[in-house]
Amino acid sequence: YMHKADSSLAATAYSAVRTRILRGELMLGQPISRRKLAAELGISFPPVTEALLRLELEGLLESRPRAGTRVCIPSREDVRGHYIVREALETQASLLCGLHATKGERKELERLAVRVDALSAKADRSGYVAVHLKLHQRIAEFARCEALTQAVERTQALASIWFCLMRKPSPSDSGTRHQELIETIFTGAPARVSAAVKEHLAVGRQRTLEVLEPYFHLRTSRGARFHRTNRNLRLVPQPDARA
Repeated sequence: YMHKADSSLAATAYSAVRTRILRGELMLGQPISRRKLAAELGISFPPVTEALLRLELEGLLESRPRAGTRVCIPSREDVRGHYIVREALETQASLLCGLHATKGERKELERLAVRVDALSAKADRSGYVAVHLKLHQRIAEFARCEALTQAVERTQALASIWFCLMRKPSPSDSGTRHQELIETIFTGAPARVSAAVKEHLAVGRQRTLEVLEPYFHLRTSRGARFHRTNRNLRLVPQPDARA
């Protein structure tokens, strides 16, 4: 077990790296140096290692022997699987949100949706990513299920990394797509809400696959993927699954 002080330092390191990833300051495939991070934060290696392991377990980082740790580069199957999980989680969150959100919470979601749609076409994606993440987190929070909220937050963290690469939305995107989603959550029948969430995420999945295409090639060109085998980070190369 980690000493209490080390645990607190690990939390600091975890928060620092996670924030940089979600803001797009650390890009896909960018190396993470334990030595540099420890020196920058003024802490020892064990808390940094613990923090990076936690981020790896969440899917934000990946490591392998003699290659170090980097921001995770997904495969096509990783992205498709991610969106299957998101669809299940966010459909349930949206249905429960429609049942349990208060009038004030509904107004908050409507305001956030307007901001997300307004920011979607901006060249600076950092503002869009932050507000978009907040909107989806709030939908989950207002579902009144803590386990669901945590699960949605984990999947949204991965999506936020990918969104940072999108300089502009797809030309076919509706300029009010998030506002339309929120309206459906509060006015639609369950079947309509489920269909709206599925359609909403399908747009994101397609756009994500398009934007990440160069990274898929980068991953396969190296002939191996970073793969975690156990908690001690003994990692082995593994052939990438072809879509």
